[in-house]
Amino acid sequence: MRTAFFVDGYNVFYGLLAGTPHKWLNLAQLLAHIARVENPRSSLASVDYFTSSVKPELATRGIISKEAQDSYVRALKASKVTVHYGRHQLERANAPRYVSRKIGASRQDTVAIWKLEEKETDVHIAISMYRMASRQETLPWEKRIDQLVLVSGDTDMAPALRAIREDFPYLKIGVVLPYRTGSKRLAPGSLKEHAHWMRRVVTCDELQSHQFPDRVPTHKAPAIKPAYW
Repeated sequence: MRTAFFVDGYNVFYGLLAGTPHKWLNLAQLLAHIARVENPRSSLASVDYFTSSVKPELATRGIISKEAQDSYVRALKASKVTVHYGRHQLERANAPRYVSRKIGASRQDTVAIWKLEEKETDVHIAISMYRMASRQETLPWEKRIDQLVLVSGDTDMAPALRAIREDFPYLKIGVVLPYRTGSKRLAPGSLKEHAHWMRRVVTCDELQSHQFPDRVPTHKAPAIKPAYW
């Protein structure tokens, strides 16, 4: 069963990797493992990874954070992961002032903030999944994708999954939630509704077992694991 994965990079980082020593994740290797656990006949056909470039001026470690992301992206590309970039948008906004947990938010008491949003990623993933589904009937049988898997917990993707289920019923759809074992987050019902199967957690053992070597060969200089990772 040839399987194509579509990965929301920020969803994976903040839901699965942040605060762990496992950020140097060999994503393709991990996803191939998950696909085989779900169905031993599965094989990895492709991995598309969607992210946005870190803004150094807003990152905790400044330019070092951007360099770490760039190094990781190079390692991903070396492992035949296709990387797609969206963008960040920073704009002024007003938000309710936090006073205490006992006092609710009020639009009558706001403060000015900088609002940072990642743009284009959700739409790009949705369009990419639908376009891949639509192309399969034109391909020889041996090159067709049998299964599309979304790696995200974002419920904004539910309409895309529903459209693919309705328009291409012969394709199997899976969802891998980027939640670690012990997470208290609930599985999004809208994603589960439109998927044939859902992986609810990724274990720490799985993360640890699927790491890149500290130096990943590329066509140019090797991609080197950031020291603070």
